Amino acid sequence: MKFRIIAILLVAACIFSACDNPTKNGRRRRSASLLTPVSSGNPYEVMVVADDSIWEGYAGRALQTILDKPLAGLPQKEPQFHKSHITESHYDKITNLFRNIFRIEISNEYTKAKMTVEKDVHSTPQMILTLHAPNQVEASVYITEHSKGIEGLITSEEINRMANDLYFQHNIKFAEKVKEMFDCEFYIPFDIKKMKVGEDFIWASDDGLSSIQNICIYSLPYVSEKMFTKGPYIALRDTIMKRNIPGGKAGQWMQTNAEFVKTKNISVNGKFAMEARGLWEMRNDAMGGPFVSHSRLDEKNNRVIVVEGFVYAPDKMKRTMIRRLEAALYTLETPSEEENIKEEENGKN
Repeated sequence: MKFRIIAILLVAACIFSACDNPTKNGRRRRSASLLTPVSSGNPYEVMVVADDSIWEGYAGRALQTILDKPLAGLPQKEPQFHKSHITESHYDKITNLFRNIFRIEISNEYTKAKMTVEKDVHSTPQMILTLHAPNQVEASVYITEHSKGIEGLITSEEINRMANDLYFQHNIKFAEKVKEMFDCEFYIPFDIKKMKVGEDFIWASDDGLSSIQNICIYSLPYVSEKMFTKGPYIALRDTIMKRNIPGGKAGQWMQTNAEFVKTKNISVNGKFAMEARGLWEMRNDAMGGPFVSHSRLDEKNNRVIVVEGFVYAPDKMKRTMIRRLEAALYTLETPSEEENIKEEENGKN
């Protein structure tokens, strides 16, 4: 078992004054303190600590705009974070155990606005962001100017936590099959157990009654860098899904709703990846839902490996489910990455 974690988007943290430094190539070991209690709250929950006048004023409204921003790629609007608010007088030994805390401190002792970041202070896992500012206007300006950094930092912290947990508890049979077929490391939640194997394709599902969470992995020969652009990606995805995920009747298969797909380039373990978010649908059927995928280049074998999570959950909120699957995508390690990791570990010994 590997005791490390994938770090993503951590560059966002470095815009703040007390950014902690990730280890080489962005991997960190799991925090494990016997003295620190387990944090409270659910993933993607943020508790804001600020007096009522701040929460209802310029600074509070600027922060709420970030927290209430809809998560991209969902069929209905859902905020990317769940927020709660308490005043400083209620910030005590119980509330300070929360997993994500954002404090806003306004005082004339500060000459300019700045942000500090602390990890695992009162509980584990935990991140405390504290904004120090001389007044609400400067606090509001700082939050607005650093909105992407704040959003990215909280998101990356939650994904890192979830991905790290998968190293310790995951579907072992799926991981073994992925290793056998693709020579890759890839970990998914242990409760996603039902598995279907195709040609260079594995599909796993939790086969739920009211909602279904799915993850798949497949590979394609690398032809050109155009495979990492929206149009070719959708065309290839539709071809693969038509062959491997048919519907219950003839003429039905999974396809992409191209109108709602967004792609962007990201970095995973210091390597290029293309992220795609959007909606899938079952051709000639009413089924559909959100998906998120990563396309990665396996340089050693000259192929593209795609990992994807998708959800079918009619009449249910889907943010938590798709975020859970998204975290699993970050656990993928190609053969070339495995070799680099072994070389690094040998060099340290």
